[in-house]
Amino acid sequence: MTPQAAFMIVARVRDGMLDDLRQLLSGLNQASALADPENPLIPFGRFDRLHTARLVVIESHTLEDIHAFGVSPRPWQPALALIGDVDGDVDSFLAELADRAGPGLARMFSHCEGFAGAERDFQGWLKDHNVTPAVNYVNYVGRTVRQVREEAALHASLSEHLQEILDDLEGMDPRKLRQRLVTHVEWEQHNGNLTLTHDEPTPLVWRLRNLAHLIGVPLILLLLSPVFLLISPLFILRLRQLEKSDPELFIRPDREYVMALAAQEDRDVTNQYNVFGDLKPGLFRRWTFKFTLILIEYFARHVYNRGFLSRIRTIHFARWVVMDEQHRVFFASTYDGSHESYMDDFINKVGWGLNLSFSHGAGYPTTSWLIKEGANREMQFKYTQRRHQLGSEVWYKAYPGLTAVDLHRNSRIREGVECRPSSLDEMREWLSLI
Repeated sequence: MTPQAAFMIVARVRDGMLDDLRQLLSGLNQASALADPENPLIPFGRFDRLHTARLVVIESHTLEDIHAFGVSPRPWQPALALIGDVDGDVDSFLAELADRAGPGLARMFSHCEGFAGAERDFQGWLKDHNVTPAVNYVNYVGRTVRQVREEAALHASLSEHLQEILDDLEGMDPRKLRQRLVTHVEWEQHNGNLTLTHDEPTPLVWRLRNLAHLIGVPLILLLLSPVFLLISPLFILRLRQLEKSDPELFIRPDREYVMALAAQEDRDVTNQYNVFGDLKPGLFRRWTFKFTLILIEYFARHVYNRGFLSRIRTIHFARWVVMDEQHRVFFASTYDGSHESYMDDFINKVGWGLNLSFSHGAGYPTTSWLIKEGANREMQFKYTQRRHQLGSEVWYKAYPGLTAVDLHRNSRIREGVECRPSSLDEMREWLSLI
C-alpha cells in the first residue's frame, strides 16, 4: 500500500505584487480557476503521483471581527499557498516538483518575500516553507492516482463490452456472464489496453509511525485521564461561561463576493473549498482547539480512512492548518457535489462535528456544551462560512468527472474481477456495478 501525504508551501506576498501575481496565476487556467493540466508554469498533469493541487492567496477578509472580543486585530499580510495531495512521501515529491517545474514555481514565488537566491537550493526552500497540517484526512488511504485511473479504464472497458454482447445476455447464467467479462479483461491486458497494477509494499517507516500513533495517543490520554477528571468541572464551568458571553456576529456576506466564489464552483463533479479566520482569543479556546484537533487527527488517520468521514462520503481530502503563531486557522477540502449540498450534508449528518472543530473560530454561531446548536443555526452558519471562504486562483484534480462514490464502485468492480464472488447474489450485485 502506498499512503498519501499533504504539502502546503506558504510564502508572504511582497507589498505591491499581489495584482501581478494574480494575473500570472490566471494564465494557468483553462476556465475560471480550473487549471490547464499542461500549463507552462506547473504542468500538473505530468505529475503521476499528484491527486489534487491548488494555488490560493490567503487573505484575511474578516480581520476586524476580532474587535468584538475586545482584542485588536493581528496584522496579516496576504500569502501565496501551493497546496497538494500526493501518493508517497512529501520530500521526494517536492524534489520532483523542483526538478520538473522549478522555473515556473520560481516565477510565481518571486512575488513573495524571502525568495531571493532560493534558486540555488529550490528544493530546500520548498521544504522550509512547507507547513504540516494539524489534521490531514484522506478518503481512502492507499488508493493511488494510478489505481484510480486504471480502475476507471477497467470500468469503461467492461461497460463498453457489456453493451456489445447485450443480445447474448438474455437468460445467461451470472457465472457465465462474469467469466465472459473476465476473459475480456484478460484479453485486453494481454493486448496492452488495460493495466491492473498490484499494490506496492507499505513503507516500513510509515507503518511503524502509524502503529506508534495508533497506540501512543490512547495510551497518553489514558495516563492523563486522572488530570482530565480533576479539571473537568473547571473546564465545563469555563466553557459554559464563554459560550454564554461570546459575542454574536450575524453578518451577511457581500453578494458580489459570494458570486465570485460561486463562479469557481461546479466546473466539475468535484469542488474545492478554503476557509481562513481567527481563533477566539484566550488560552482556553486555543488549548481546547488543539486537543480537539488531536482527536480529529486520530480518528481521520485510524478510523475514517476507508471511504467516509463519519456519515459523509463525498470528501476526497481535507486538512486543518494552524497558522500565525496559533492565532489563525486555514481549512481546505476537496468534495463532490455543490457547495450548498456540502454544507447541508454536514449540518444534517454531523453538525456536532462541525461545532467541535470550528466553534473556536471567531464569528462561529454560539454552541451549547460545545457540540449542540452552532451549525444547526443554519443561516448564521452559512453566512459565517461564506464570509471566511477563499477562492482558489488555480485548482487541479487528476481524475475529473469521478466522484468518491465512483472510485469506490470502480474498486469493487476490480475486486470482482480478481476474486470470484462467493455467492450468486454477490455475483449479481457485482454485475450491477458495471
